[in-house]
Amino acid sequence: MVLSDEPSDGQALSAFTAGAKAYCNTHADAEILRQVANVVQQGGLWLGESLLQRIIAASAHALPPVSEKIAFSGMDTLSRRELEVARLIAQGQSNKDIVRQLDITLRTVKAHVSAILEKLQVRDRLQIALKINKQS
Repeated sequence: MVLSDEPSDGQALSAFTAGAKAYCNTHADAEILRQVANVVQQGGLWLGESLLQRIIAASAHALPPVSEKIAFSGMDTLSRRELEVARLIAQGQSNKDIVRQLDITLRTVKAHVSAILEKLQVRDRLQIALKINKQS
């Protein structure tokens, strides 16, 4: 785990290239640090929101555009609104961006994201994006 007083995407990329499993602000509270440790212990990676958004946006551009058809397991279980939220996540939009675009509350966006994670059986926004963006 790499901790930084002034986190940056460039520094995070260097840390992950060197083998780090987590990159976090040294000023994160104890609960966040526990979450980081839990994610790493379960074999996951912990990275900052801005870097995650960049990765998701890059995957959206690198993969074919999302079609309207529902082509893979789990997608047919999403409501219309959940599908809209999933597609915006796949475009690299943050929760705050989704709030503005869909004119719904942050609490509602978080509820949709939780439902999407459960229904698609994925653990994070990057996996949502990859699943949505690989749809043809």
